[in-house]
Amino acid sequence: MAYTPVDYNPYDFANRRHIGPSPAEMEEMLKVVGVKTLDELIDQTVPASIRQSIPLGWAPLSEHELLARMRAVGARNKVMTSLIGQGYYGTVTPPAIQRNILENPAWYTAYTPYQPEIAQGRLEALLNYQTMIADLTGLPVANASLLDEATAAAEAMAMAERVAKSKAKGFFVDHGCHPQTIEVIKTRAVPLGIEVIVGDPAKMDPAQVFGAIFQYPGTYGHVTDFTKEIAALHAAKAVAVVATDLLALTILKEPGAMGADIAIGSSQRFGVPMGYGGPHAAFMSCKDEYKRSMPGRIVGVSIDARGNKAYRLSLQTREQHIRREKATSNVCTAQALLAVMASFYAVFHGPKGLRAIAERVHFLTNRLARALKAAGAKVSPKAFFDTITVEVGVGQAGILAAARHEGLNFRKIGNDRVGISLDETTDEKVLIRVLRAFGIEGVPPHRATLGFPEEMVRTSDYLTHPVFHMNRAESEMMRYMRRLSDRDLALDRAMIPLGSCTMKLNAAAEMMPITWPEFGSLHPFAPADQAAGYREAIEDLTAKLCEVTGYDAFSMQPNSGAQGEYAGLLTIQAYHRARGEGHRNICLIPVSAHGTNPASAQMAGMQVVVVKSAPNGDVDLEDFRQRAEEAGENLAACMITYPSTHGVFEETVKEICRITHDHGGQVYLDGANMNALVGLVKPGEIGSDVSHLNLHKTFAIPHGGGGPGMGPIGVKAHLAPYLPGHPETGGAEGPVSAAPYGSASILLISWAYCLMMGGEGLTQATRVAILNANYIAARLKGAYPILFMGNKGRVAHECILDTRPFAEVGVTVDDIAKRLIDNGFHAPTMSWPVAGTLMVEPTESETKAEIDRFITALMAIRAEIEAVEKGEISAEDSPLRHAPHTVEDLVADWTRKYPREQGCFPPGAFRVDKYWPPVGRVDNVHGDRNLICICPPVESYAQAAE
Repeated sequence: MAYTPVDYNPYDFANRRHIGPSPAEMEEMLKVVGVKTLDELIDQTVPASIRQSIPLGWAPLSEHELLARMRAVGARNKVMTSLIGQGYYGTVTPPAIQRNILENPAWYTAYTPYQPEIAQGRLEALLNYQTMIADLTGLPVANASLLDEATAAAEAMAMAERVAKSKAKGFFVDHGCHPQTIEVIKTRAVPLGIEVIVGDPAKMDPAQVFGAIFQYPGTYGHVTDFTKEIAALHAAKAVAVVATDLLALTILKEPGAMGADIAIGSSQRFGVPMGYGGPHAAFMSCKDEYKRSMPGRIVGVSIDARGNKAYRLSLQTREQHIRREKATSNVCTAQALLAVMASFYAVFHGPKGLRAIAERVHFLTNRLARALKAAGAKVSPKAFFDTITVEVGVGQAGILAAARHEGLNFRKIGNDRVGISLDETTDEKVLIRVLRAFGIEGVPPHRATLGFPEEMVRTSDYLTHPVFHMNRAESEMMRYMRRLSDRDLALDRAMIPLGSCTMKLNAAAEMMPITWPEFGSLHPFAPADQAAGYREAIEDLTAKLCEVTGYDAFSMQPNSGAQGEYAGLLTIQAYHRARGEGHRNICLIPVSAHGTNPASAQMAGMQVVVVKSAPNGDVDLEDFRQRAEEAGENLAACMITYPSTHGVFEETVKEICRITHDHGGQVYLDGANMNALVGLVKPGEIGSDVSHLNLHKTFAIPHGGGGPGMGPIGVKAHLAPYLPGHPETGGAEGPVSAAPYGSASILLISWAYCLMMGGEGLTQATRVAILNANYIAARLKGAYPILFMGNKGRVAHECILDTRPFAEVGVTVDDIAKRLIDNGFHAPTMSWPVAGTLMVEPTESETKAEIDRFITALMAIRAEIEAVEKGEISAEDSPLRHAPHTVEDLVADWTRKYPREQGCFPPGAFRVDKYWPPVGRVDNVHGDRNLICICPPVESYAQAAE
């Protein structure tokens, strides 16, 4: 008998690792959906008129082939000791943090903590971060991180304008700010009508400005006390912002002691690798009276249903969704994972450890300055922390070359100076190499003398909370990290079926290269020839994204989806200005759009005109046509999401694009739902001009508990000249991010995803995402109304369950969301895009077994709702209202009107491996009225428990 080899390929990443349902399971699911083949389902779901004709072309790599390719590409990067500074520094990531946080899926696969009961661990780590920032900056309130230092500075400028009593239109920028910060501020200021005045703080006229920003220490090393300048601003009713350095603040006078109103900066040097520019968590802190005006997310302290202390995100963190075009910021992503790393770095070292690191860096810098001065070099400034500038005249090129020969990068300043910034990784050997580049042998002996005046020494305490004084034995640190992660629900535990957020597999092989030194240790402003590997990766990823989308060019600079929206709209505005049509300022946005869309349009200086939705959830075509005609020659753009935010492929998308173009506008297609398009539809071929892609959704970068994200923008050829530029890489337009390629190191994740999936695998992922969503819709039909469907009764990659009818008997969408926690699930997207509904997106990565478990849970919840409808139990007495149930509920005296087992072990929940939320339902109103944004004192823990 002839031997028949098995046709199973264990190295087929797409079909064996990334896509959840097996071929046999897909057959079962297709029967439930009511079609014979996957092709038939796609034909019924995606309009034929928009389908791409040419399939995606590249072949896949296996996991081991990918890692070999990554090693080869990484080897093309030349890892030097970069002493460039300018906001980026070498740092040591403690191995315990690298392995237990950065490389741990319990931390990197979690979602934004909008459901606080299942995010208590992350929220505590972020509260630690806020406390660290508030303490070090000397200001009482901090947020849970922003994107990078430059965008934090731009946010601070906008915040200063909101809170200042001064009516002046100018904003002063210290010429000692980092160049990229100055340029991002200028970019943000133009559409807001703010005049940016760059100059010497000593010559600032406070009467001309509503606010000012000072760099401390300055980009060239200057340590300056800005107390006098800040007092002058306050006398003129203006606001003072200080851009600062956390490590320096362990020994230098803090901004709060100078009277600063707002402080911003980057926490990168607290254990977060440079990664060729990111991701890194920026910070912002402010005076208490301004806390309600601060952008981004703030973690606060509230109580749960039993009165126990519980953490939560405070109200204004969803401001852009609530206020839309009236929002003061479009910030939707924090850099949560990186903020968590930085907070654990502070816990790991404690205040004495941080101060010791800072002192070591400073004293090494002092030794370097003394040696250079002794050799006759002109060294500035007189007062410095870790950065000095050396005048080298016509010898600049020679000094830079000698440094490179020693494996060092100095900063080129003008044509006659070099900058040198030391950091945590600097040791005596590095010092010897630095001096050798100047032709100096040996180093002067260590001397504990300060390189700045004694009156600049910090005298206040910081990091006094017990969490920063815990036993730092690695066993204790490891257990603390584990305890916090055990309080959370992430993708490593269960499906997270969030509509529009695409919580798919973040494969281990995709994640591994980001911690390799050949990718993690590169400075973003290192000479281009040292980043050949990054260039290859970014160019190939760009080519693949162009093929996927039908666009002609990409900018990788935006490091969040909202920032991508903003960058795309600025690109459109620049295009109109170049054609002499700068008057175009109207942006049409459907009422169903993401809340960040109108907020981004407002930030780009556009006037938002809202377009109605038709009863079936589509954009109302007649209303759209009427609004476009009314805008006429002032129409700048429309912003649409495709498939729609209602989870449907609208048949009229090409007509919407045609109407916009007929009136001279450009089409911005929001890429949030790209997971339903890849391999089937190219946005650039159906009429859109620009899109951002959420790489942290469709292209497998993990959400990291609320960030990092990436939002690169693709454009048609006519818009390519107007993409964001950067002072380091050129370009006609200003930058939107601090680094030329945004959070460059995590681009490797999306590149790895594309390489392992191949063109065919990416297309199959889209098809299965649509299958999984339609399977859920078919199984739940009858139990829950499905709010929107296409003409042939199909949903796209997500479906909206209408839970509003249950409100008639007192059951809210919140009750259902919290009850799902008892079943071991994160709730779907709640009350968006339609209030009182649940938007479900299973993604292609979830197995049939997990999807069935989710359906079982929802059907059990429906049965509990039915019991309320029949009057068998009131909503108030039902398990729905008491959810989620904690271990405390399990062991307490049981007086409720439903069985203990029903409450604590509902269908769908695991019994042995059950997830127990650490707190009961969190009181949001209490939290907003009693906003506590830093670690409460230990005594309050006891008080809360009483």
